[in-house]
Amino acid sequence: MFCSKCGKINEDYARFCSECGDQLITSKTKSLQPEPAQNFNSESACCYAGFWYRTLAWIIDTIIASSVVIIICLPLGFALGASMADTSTASEISSAGKALGYILGTLLSWLYFTISESSSWQATLGKKLLGLRVTDESGNRISFGKANGRYWSKILSGLLLYAGYIMVAFTEKKQGLHDKIAGTLVFKIQA
Repeated sequence: MFCSKCGKINEDYARFCSECGDQLITSKTKSLQPEPAQNFNSESACCYAGFWYRTLAWIIDTIIASSVVIIICLPLGFALGASMADTSTASEISSAGKALGYILGTLLSWLYFTISESSSWQATLGKKLLGLRVTDESGNRISFGKANGRYWSKILSGLLLYAGYIMVAFTEKKQGLHDKIAGTLVFKIQA
């Protein structure tokens, strides 16, 4: 498919140009284009999501994910401590509680980000609130596997003083290291 904005040839099924991020016009989307007199309110990508939008989405998502982890882990930690009370020392109970919290926290956070970004929303709650959407480089919904790769490659983005995240502010397509590794883009959706 030919991009009318930058001239890049994209895959036939792509919704957004992999070069400039502009929405591609197909015969299907042409029929959805508004007449000049109509007040049409469809979602379309306006641009790549920048550093500050993504940072704010991350803060919102961290609050949400942490709240869920606390709500789930706290009662389980108390139950674990109560079950170990008769046979273990306080330090053993504390260590077991910390291990449970770490394991469940990591698991729940991974599931939250990976399932959300590979869902039909294509976004976590924080991204959805800010009108952001995660796609592959052709503008399509990402698979669970690609979302999984994106999540775990954020570890690399955090190394070296978060340079992989700061890349978002300086790359042409506003991609962090984890986006480049997973082959994803984050768009700002304009209603």
